[in-house]
Amino acid sequence: SPQVQPFLPQWLAEPKRVQKRIRDNLCPVTDVPGIHPRLLKRLQMNGIDSFFPVQAEVIPAILQSAASGYLLGRGGYRPKDICVSAPTGSGKTLSFVIPIVQVLLDRVVCHVRALVVLPTKELAQQVSKVFNVYTDGTGLKVVLITGQKSFAKEQEMLVQKKVTGYCSLADIVVATPGRLTDHINQTPGFSLTQLRFLIVDEADRMIDDMHQNCLNQIVKAAFQGENGSGSNMLFQRSKPGPLTAASSCSPQIPLQKLLFSATLTQDPEKLQQLDLFQPRLFTSVYSEKNRDGTETEQETNNKYTLPEGLSQCYVPCDLNSKPLLLLYFMLKMKFTRVLCFTNSREASHRLFLLVQAFGGVTVAEFSSRLPPNERKRTLKEFEQGKIQLLISTDATARGIDVKGVNYVVNYDAPQFIRTYIHRVGRTARAGEAGVAFSLVLRIQERRFLRMLRDAGIQDIKKHPVKGNSLKPLVQQYEGALCKLEKTVK
Repeated sequence: SPQVQPFLPQWLAEPKRVQKRIRDNLCPVTDVPGIHPRLLKRLQMNGIDSFFPVQAEVIPAILQSAASGYLLGRGGYRPKDICVSAPTGSGKTLSFVIPIVQVLLDRVVCHVRALVVLPTKELAQQVSKVFNVYTDGTGLKVVLITGQKSFAKEQEMLVQKKVTGYCSLADIVVATPGRLTDHINQTPGFSLTQLRFLIVDEADRMIDDMHQNCLNQIVKAAFQGENGSGSNMLFQRSKPGPLTAASSCSPQIPLQKLLFSATLTQDPEKLQQLDLFQPRLFTSVYSEKNRDGTETEQETNNKYTLPEGLSQCYVPCDLNSKPLLLLYFMLKMKFTRVLCFTNSREASHRLFLLVQAFGGVTVAEFSSRLPPNERKRTLKEFEQGKIQLLISTDATARGIDVKGVNYVVNYDAPQFIRTYIHRVGRTARAGEAGVAFSLVLRIQERRFLRMLRDAGIQDIKKHPVKGNSLKPLVQQYEGALCKLEKTVK
């Protein structure tokens, strides 16, 4: 039977297309209209003299939507929400940091006006670091809340109690969902009633049922009237409804949602839950034009774009040869800076101990088993090249920008296409080259290839490794296994 095509709202069906090829389409920062000289200078101090395609499109769009100051949208209208779907490593963070800092530059009173919600602590830290670089010297305050400090300490960072009531110590809050929800519910004086921008990064992960509640709570808190405090009555906002004479006479701060992801869901129902207002979609996920100018068959399948410089291979294997293959890559093929993914914390830990017992490879593990400061140190050592193999779980590595990953190895084949996209996207970032190897059990091979094919990914090569090449490792490997058995006991 013919499949019923879901009805796509127009904004999804006709997005604004962003160039995929990063390196060929750089745009000098001075060519992007409307960026504040102060931020231009800061960008250049950080060695950024051109923007990636996503940044060149999205920065002006956000700036324009706040052209009449942050109290109103353009021309007094409510600004449109913005969704950005672009590959890993294509510069999404800077595309919201720059315009938000610029829009808030001339604020007088400190209130939480921008809130960025991210699924993991590492990501939140990464984003708050970027905000700090660009708010430095502006008087704007960025506060990171991820539960790395005690709850009381975070409360002190967010609000200050004065004789006249509470005042905010943050203009921009960068947070993980759990901790944020706690502050919304338990921190007196923490107010989102002046919130102008809600940025949801790694949006598809945040739309999952787990965090949907968090997003609802934010919106609820944003539209809570502060009853009783007369001074704020003017700016009290009601949930946006139809425009009436009464509703248009008191200025309302619009709440604008900005969603970013490498794998933004195309599922209209899920997006419906986000209650977006006349959204605009910027995407680099589309079919390419052929050399002769004709469009490639527009497959609905090309849902995802992978980084330009990525080569993909898979190695058919059986369960017993997997550890040997990894050791073969590291010791015989001399792979360096390898990020290796397993499907669970336990598997990561076991593989880490095994490689360690085998010897000859500087290896570390990266999972939620470890305290954040240790994870931070591990990442740093990996980036410096002191660690050659980093074994990680999906949750920990998602979205994280690790410098200089040469290889991604899927030790366990990912079960979902999204997981695959996010894993392999840790390499070949910002226009560099990188290789992804997937170890695929023979029984998984058909399903794995079908999963990629359904997503429009065809350029993965089969890379068999002969049993003979693994033989020299077997004896030492069995020794390592015995060693492990003893330790585990």
